[in-house]
Amino acid sequence: MDCFAVAIGEGFSNRNLKSSRFFIVSLIFGIAHFFMPLFGWLIGDAFKVYIESFDHWIAFLLLVGIGAKMLIESFKKDIKSISIEKTSVVIMLAVATSIDALIIGMSLAFLNFNLLVSAAVISFFAFFISFLGFNIGKKFGGYYGNKAEIIGGVILIAIGIKILIEHLLNKV
Repeated sequence: MDCFAVAIGEGFSNRNLKSSRFFIVSLIFGIAHFFMPLFGWLIGDAFKVYIESFDHWIAFLLLVGIGAKMLIESFKKDIKSISIEKTSVVIMLAVATSIDALIIGMSLAFLNFNLLVSAAVISFFAFFISFLGFNIGKKFGGYYGNKAEIIGGVILIAIGIKILIEHLLNKV
C-alpha cells in the first residue's frame, strides 16, 4: 500500500510523463520489493533487533524529505520539484517503500515459507499496485491543476508519518 500511495502522489506531480516511464518506475519498485526480502533473509534474526530499531526512521526521513521538497518547490514557478525521471529519486522511493519487505524477509528466514516464491509474490504486487497508482494519479492529477504537487508532497509526508507511527506504536 505504501507503493500505491507513493505512486498516486508521484502520478499527480508527474502527470506529463509517458506511461512507459511509470512502467519502468513500477518495475524498479517491484525489483526492490523482490530483493529486499532476500537481503532481509540473508541478514537473519541476529541483526533483526538492530534494523527494526531504526528502519522506520529511514523510511520516515526519506519520505518526509522528498514530500517537504515537493511542498517547498510547489510554491516556486516553473520549477519541477521532484522528478521520477531521476534515477536517484526512484531508488530512494523504492528503498523507502520496501524497507518493510526487508523485515519480512528476516522473518521468512525463520518460518517455513519458500523465500523465492514469497519474494516474487511481494514483487509482483508491488509492481502492479505501483503502476496502477501512477496511472490513477496521472488521470486525476490534471483535475487539481497547480495543486497536484502539493497533494503529492502531502501524501509522501503522510506515508512517512504513518510508517513512523505504526512502528512506534508497535514498540508500546
